[in-house]
This record gives sequence, structure tokens and C-alpha cells, in this order.
Amino acid sequence: MVKTLFKLSLGLALFIGCSMPLLALTTLQSQVDKNPALAGEAITLTITADARLSAEALNYRQLEQFFRVMAPSVSQSTQVINGQSTQSTRWSFTLFPLSSGTFTIPAFEVNGIRSAPIELTVLAQTGSTDEPRELFVEATLQGNTEIYVQQMLYYDVVIYFSGDLQRGNLTEPQLEGAEIQRVGQDVEGSALVNGVRYRTITRRYSITPQRSGSVTIAPPLFSGEVIERDNSRYNYFARSKTVMQEANPIAIEVKQQPADFAGNWLVAGLVTLTEEWQPEQSELTVGEPVTRIITLSAVDVASSQLPDLNQQLPAQLRLYQEQPQAKGAERSGRLVAQKIFTTAIIANESGDLVLPEIRLPWWNSQTNRQEVAVLPERTFTVKAATGSPSPTLLPQTIVTPQAKVSAWQWNYTSTLLTIGWLLSMLLLWYLKKPQTTSKAVESPSRRIAFDDSLLKQACQAADAQRAAEQLLLWGQQQFSRPVRSLGQLATLVADPALAAELDKLAEQLYRSAHNSWQGVALYQCWRDWQAPVSTQQTSKLAALYPH
Repeated sequence: MVKTLFKLSLGLALFIGCSMPLLALTTLQSQVDKNPALAGEAITLTITADARLSAEALNYRQLEQFFRVMAPSVSQSTQVINGQSTQSTRWSFTLFPLSSGTFTIPAFEVNGIRSAPIELTVLAQTGSTDEPRELFVEATLQGNTEIYVQQMLYYDVVIYFSGDLQRGNLTEPQLEGAEIQRVGQDVEGSALVNGVRYRTITRRYSITPQRSGSVTIAPPLFSGEVIERDNSRYNYFARSKTVMQEANPIAIEVKQQPADFAGNWLVAGLVTLTEEWQPEQSELTVGEPVTRIITLSAVDVASSQLPDLNQQLPAQLRLYQEQPQAKGAERSGRLVAQKIFTTAIIANESGDLVLPEIRLPWWNSQTNRQEVAVLPERTFTVKAATGSPSPTLLPQTIVTPQAKVSAWQWNYTSTLLTIGWLLSMLLLWYLKKPQTTSKAVESPSRRIAFDDSLLKQACQAADAQRAAEQLLLWGQQQFSRPVRSLGQLATLVADPALAAELDKLAEQLYRSAHNSWQGVALYQCWRDWQAPVSTQQTSKLAALYPH
């Protein structure tokens, strides 16, 4: 019976509690943690309401006229003391004064209840050695404040602090119409300012304006927490306080590109052009590919700013150009960019070949004048293709260096070769003896004769290696002369369609893109080229046997 009455009483209390309306708002109070305050110090403004309210119930945008306002933290609480329930909502703001002086924190109003305004005094920092600052931030510009459009400048932000810095956050500088990029890692150090030793953290940015005119770099804001000085070293639970500091703004003048500059606009500290040949040689061979690698390097430039090169190469060359590769890196606090141009070159004709020089105009930001990066011209002697097919025509074939052969191995191999030669001589003598039944002996050239079915299988299977080998064998038998390359074969067939397919096969072999080439079109063009020859031979045979 007692348990039943207790349950009924508890249920009735809960019903009455749930049916009661929420406590109405009666008071709204505002207070700051310090007054007066020093410029650069964080000021904590707390607003408390004696009711549960939503976070959006308070409008604080009016504070932004005199302060930089950080996002508020909102908390709600409920307390029951001696059966009396109290509720509250608290907003906590971190304010950073935009300047020194006397300001009025206005009254706030929620549901018709207003808080009292607060008169706040912000004192300017004196900078005297008697009152050292715990933390301050400075911004410096490396170089001249007058620059050209798209010229990269370096912007350093240094945080000075003398206390125990627990944590912190630094926003980025802002400049409308400019590309801003962080350079390298933060650098820790120390500095002596007005007789006070400070620890420092330096962060570097690169800023590249894209518009001309007079502009101001909006400085970054640092906010962090430091340990309170009073007896903090002896207190395990030492309190921390919030500090905020803003760096100084910097005005710059961005000039337009000089009117007399010729070429694509590129402003840098240094620009160079270099080339590399693989393999490195002074002579070229008709039909044999070589690779030319040109590297464009620039200092104080982003990789996206590097232009393409105008390579005006002679008409007697066939070119296979890869997509240029751009990359950037940081070296000793400066940005270095490179763009690599790779081209496969195949000579079609023998004789002297001159590759013209490559010129790239650029603007020197150190001397403020135009300069030209030059890659000098280069002369080659192109010799005709001779001999058997060269393995260099199949670029995907990797030639491994041969190991050094010992004297015993050489003698052993020579002995085997000598025995083989003697056996072959005996075999030839036996075959030349008169025999009752004549038997045709297949010539060595027929043993490696071209096979149409092998070419068809290689093309259908997209096997570029086997297709190239069969085509070179076919070219030697078809034209009764050594054919060393697909390029040489393309000039011999004198058929545009077949020559184009042969060029595609040669490009496939050079790039080693095994899944991109299809040989059906090549085989069809080869069959079409053979058709007129077969028709002509058939007509000649028919004339021998007239009806």
C-alpha cells in the first residue's frame, strides 16, 4: 500500500512539473573581465539570462563596430535548491578592440528585457621596458613595396611571446585579387626587443597580386592561451588566459606590365633553360628515335605561371611530344618552379640538321629590367640507316649491361663454337654428295621468312612488338634491301594510309602504352596495299594462256 501511494505521489508531481509553464525571463546582465584593458588584450564579455533561451535569441552584431568578435560560446544550466528550480543561459564573447580609446558596450535586449550598457576604456600599449608585453605579432614584407602585377613577394609573420604559450591559432593574411600560399614550415627562434628576450615563431607566405593598383594586405590575427604568471609555476592547476593580437597592415603599389615588354609576361628572380638528350650523341641515324628533354626553371614563381615553349623544329623530323610536366618546391624560404618538356625525335633524311635556338623573354624582379633565357642552337649530322634492324627501334626493350666474362668462360664458349662449325661443315659436305633422290635444301633466309599469319595474329592481339618484327621482315623481302626502322619502311611504301599506321605503331613502341594501340587498322591498310600488287600479277599470268 505504501509503495502504491509513493508511485501515485511521484506521478502527480511529475505531471504538475511538466504542466507548469517555463520560467519567464526577468533579468539580463552584462559584465567584462577587465576594465580598463590594454590594446591587444582579449576582453571577455559575459551576458547572462535567468531563463532557458536559444543561442540565436541574442543579437551581438552591434559589437563589430568597435571590436573584432570571435564566435561566442553558449551554455544552459538548471539548478534545483531546496525544491526551487532556477534556469539560466550564458553567452561568452571574446572581444579584440580595433583601436584604443573609450567605447560603450551597448545594452542588449531579449523578450523586452534589457541589460545595462558598459563603459569600457582601452589603453594603448606603451612599449616601455618597464611594462613588457607578453605577446605581440609583427608582419614584414621581404623586398620592395612597389611591385609588378603577377610578381611574387614574401610576407613574414612573427609571433613574439615571453610567457608559456599553451595553444594558438593564426589566420591567413588577406588581399583581394591575389594568390596567397604558405611557404615551408614554421620556424622557431628567439629575439631581443627593448631589452626583453622573446621566443618567436615565424611563418612565411607568398603573395602574388593579379591586379594592379594601390592595395593593403589585411594582417592576420593570432588568438591563443597563455599561463597566468602569478604563482603558476607552483600550481599544478594554473589558470590560462586568452590573448589576441593582430599584425600591422602593409600597403603596396602594384604596377602594370611594362608596355615595351615583348612575349608572354613572366616576372621572376631567375629563369634558366637546359636540355638533355637520351642517349647523348652528336650524330643521329635515320629512323632511330632520340629523346630531347628541355627543363624550364624559375625562382620566385609558381609552377602554374610557367609558359609553354615554342620549339620550331625542322620539317625533316618526326616528333612525338609528351604533355609538359610542371612541379614546384621550396628552397631556403623561396619557391622554385620547373616545367619539363619531353619530345621523341626521329630523323627522316640524312645530312646536316640544325635545331634553332629557343628564346624566352622574362622580367628580372631583382634588377627591374627585361632579360631573355636562351637555349643555344644545336647541329647534328644525320647518317643513313645501314645494316640489319637495330634493337634501338623498339624503345620498350630494355638492354641490360653484360657481365664481365672470365677467360675460362671465353675459352669454353669458343670451343663449343668451333665444334659447331666443324659439324656444320660436315653436314654441308654430306648434303652436297650425289644422292639418288634429290631434295631441296631451304636457304637460311627462308627460315626467317615473313609469315602473313603471324602478322595478322599480332595485329589482332594488339601485340606491337611482334607486329613490328614481322613488318620489318616483310620490308626486307619486299624491297630487297635492309629495312632498319618503321619510319624507313613508311617512306618505302609511299602510301599515306599505311605510312600513317606505321607511324602510330612506332609511337606506341616509343611510349610503351600497351593498352592504347589497336592493330586491326594497320593490318587492313597493309592488305589494301598488297591488293594492287596481287591483281597486277594475276593479269600477267592470264596473258600467258590466252583462250
